[in-house]
Amino acid sequence: LQYNSVSVVGMAKNTGKTETLNYLLQHLSHTGKRVAVTSIGVDGESVDRVTATQKPEIVVYKDMFFITSEKHYKGRKFTSEIYHISPYNTALGRLITARAVTGGKVLISGPAHTAQLQQLIARNRQYGIDITMVDGALSRLSIASPVVTDALILATGAAVSANIDKVVSDTRHVYNMINLPQVSAAMQAVLSPLTQGLFIVDEQGEVHDTGIVSALALGGTASLNMPMQGGTLFVSGVVSNQLVNYLRMQPYVDKMVLVARDFTKIFLTPDVYYAYVRKGGVIKVLHKSKLLAVTVNPVAPQGYQLHAQALRQAMQQVMDVPVYNVRNME
Repeated sequence: LQYNSVSVVGMAKNTGKTETLNYLLQHLSHTGKRVAVTSIGVDGESVDRVTATQKPEIVVYKDMFFITSEKHYKGRKFTSEIYHISPYNTALGRLITARAVTGGKVLISGPAHTAQLQQLIARNRQYGIDITMVDGALSRLSIASPVVTDALILATGAAVSANIDKVVSDTRHVYNMINLPQVSAAMQAVLSPLTQGLFIVDEQGEVHDTGIVSALALGGTASLNMPMQGGTLFVSGVVSNQLVNYLRMQPYVDKMVLVARDFTKIFLTPDVYYAYVRKGGVIKVLHKSKLLAVTVNPVAPQGYQLHAQALRQAMQQVMDVPVYNVRNME
């Protein structure tokens, strides 16, 4: 209730994002808060287009706002009042911001780009909207960036793996990335204006542009000239396995701090990340995300089901946020 925007993102498809969202919308409808819901991509289909399995539709309650495309707005089964029509087109037409007069089920298809989503959330404040809920699509974590939404809920479960230990391990890795420490306020002020490339901040606080546009060039045609006594390496774009493996082999690895813009820019497999940490490597973020909870869905679209209580308990043991079984939220 204290956040202006909350995203629900999944480790994979069919991890219970929509069930989690519906649970939240139902309870938010009784709080007196003005709530809006949208999605990045398309969500709310009754049948999953990839797995051909049944999916819960998104339920919008009376006086709740929703943002969807023209095509899906026309297909709603309840009365609503239009507040805004976007000036730009998506693949399914312009985006409609409307208030539900009666409430019911709807297909939600929101902006395709995070920049448009940021603008949408900012505009919602003009309508007195207290909370904008954003449903992720196809495990896209970009909407969980702290520059897009204030907080996030992570959905995981049997769709990730048929093995509980594997589900817990993979989810814990994402959890660890979300909870990477944030740089100091002073360092934030230095790094925030840097938008493209790799930059070194020495111990005197001087910023040096490496001239390397992308970390993907490291180890090939480009190399870093890091000061041996340490410093900060800021990567404005993607932090990849290739970059971290390169840094892990350098003599200054335990004397420097690697900084990513936020956790959604980090694409590291667990083995590479932990190998880097064992060598003394440190990773921090410019903007830290706020993880509110993790939900687990013990049922997989392939038909198998994990032991619900064992899955939730195993997940809770390795996380400091509440873990809920999405199929038993009472």
